Amino acid sequence: MKTKYALLILVNVLLVNGCVWSPGQQMSKSGVVRGTPKDSSEIELVDITPQLLQADHSAALNAAVPQALLDYQPEPYRIGPGDSLYITVWDHPELTSPAGVQQQTAANGRMVRSDGTLFYPYIGSFKVAGMTIEELRQDLTSKLAKYVERPQVDVNVVGYNSQHVTFVGAFLKTDPQTITAVPLTLGQAVGYATINPDQANLSNLILNRDGHDYHVDLSTVGDTPNLTKDIYLKPGDRLFLPYNDTKEVYVMGEVMRPAQVGFRTVANLSLTQAIGRVGGLNPTTANGKEIYVIRGANNLESTPPKVFQLDARSPTAFALGDQFMVKPGDVVFVGAAGITRWNRVISQLLPSASLITNAAAANYSATH
Repeated sequence: MKTKYALLILVNVLLVNGCVWSPGQQMSKSGVVRGTPKDSSEIELVDITPQLLQADHSAALNAAVPQALLDYQPEPYRIGPGDSLYITVWDHPELTSPAGVQQQTAANGRMVRSDGTLFYPYIGSFKVAGMTIEELRQDLTSKLAKYVERPQVDVNVVGYNSQHVTFVGAFLKTDPQTITAVPLTLGQAVGYATINPDQANLSNLILNRDGHDYHVDLSTVGDTPNLTKDIYLKPGDRLFLPYNDTKEVYVMGEVMRPAQVGFRTVANLSLTQAIGRVGGLNPTTANGKEIYVIRGANNLESTPPKVFQLDARSPTAFALGDQFMVKPGDVVFVGAAGITRWNRVISQLLPSASLITNAAAANYSATH
C-alpha cells in the first residue's frame, strides 16, 4: 500500500515537471508545488541543494536530543534498600569494624534493610533510605554524641544495590547497570551495554523516565559526541534500543535491481548508498535528472508528503546525494530517459499499428 501511494505521488510530480511520455504530450501542474503546501492535497517538491542539506543537518542536531534530558542535572546519591554502608567512627574500632579489623571492608559493611532502616549500636534501628551520604553522616554524629564524646564519623557506600538503569532491545548486554555516587551519563551507559551494530536502530533510542518516553537519535548525536556526555541518567531510567528489522527504503525505477534496502549494518543510509545497494542507475535507460525521494507516502492523512529531487547529471550532484540521508519508509524512484520513453510508447503503439495494417490488407484482398 505504501508503494502504491508513492507511485501515485510520483506520477503527479512527473506531470508537474512536464515529462514527455510520448511526442507532443505534456500534462498539467495541479496538485504539486515547490515550497510549503497550502493544503493537505498538495505535494511539496524540493530540490536537493547544499542549502537544504545544511538546514536539515542543523535541524537534525537540534532534534536529536530532547531539551528536557539536557536540562536534567543529577542529584547527590540517596541511600536505598540493599545498599551496604561502611561507617567509620574514629578511635572506636568496635563500632567501625565489628567483624574485626583484619576483615575486608565489605565484611564490616552494614546493610540497609528492605524497609529502608539500618541498625547501629547504641542508636538502634532508624530510617536511612532517602538520605544523602552527608545527611546520614550528620545524623549519626548527632545521635552518637549522646554516647561518644565528640564522635568523628565518616560514611561510605561499599555496595551500591538500590538504584539501577535497565536496558532492553538491541544491546549485547542487558543486565542492569548500577547507579553510584558518581553521576552516570548516557554515553557511559550505552558504552557499557554495547550496541549490537547489525541489529540496532540507532535513530530511535527511547529513554523512559518517570512514565515519559524521550526519543534520542544516536546516529545524529554521533556527529557531536559531547552531547551524550551532557545527558545524565536518573535512577529507574529504562533504555530501549529498537531493532532495525523494519527499517527499509524502497528503490524503484530505472536502476539495475529494484529492491527493498535495509539499514542493518549502518545507522544512516545516504541516497547514493541506497542506489548503490541495488547496482546503481541503469546506464542505458536512467534519466539522471529525475532521481526522486518520496517521503510521507504512508502517512497521507496527517501530513502532506514531500518529494525531493536530485539532478545527478554532474559528478558534484553525487556529493549531494552522499550527504542526503534517506529515512525508513522512503521510496527512491529513478525516472527513464527520453529515448527510453519514446521506445516504450512505440513498442505499445506498434502492435496496434500492425493489427490495423493487417486488417486493411485482408480487406483489400477480399474486395479485389
